[in-house]
Amino acid sequence: MTYEEIVEKVRDVFKDADVSKIDEHLAYQFNIQGEGEGAFYVEVKDGHLFIEPFEYFDRDAVFICTADVLFKMISGKLDPVKAFTIGKLKVEGDLGKALKLKEFM
Repeated sequence: MTYEEIVEKVRDVFKDADVSKIDEHLAYQFNIQGEGEGAFYVEVKDGHLFIEPFEYFDRDAVFICTADVLFKMISGKLDPVKAFTIGKLKVEGDLGKALKLKEFM
């Protein structure tokens, strides 16, 4: 899977995500390692969700994993906390805000 395909698949998965009840600004960067390597960001702003294929420098947290781990997490096959605990997911930044990602995942 290419980097572009990964970003499009994430957009597709989250296209119907309801973030209208999240009243704070959240910004996450995902650094994909291995196949399809690259960075993209997920931002919740003013009740809308944005997913863009760029780095986000004023982010709350960075998630570092493979595309396989990412898709297992967003499909519900792997709990993000478990992925972190077993070393399949690295998180840098504000862990409190990182956990809020589960609200719309």
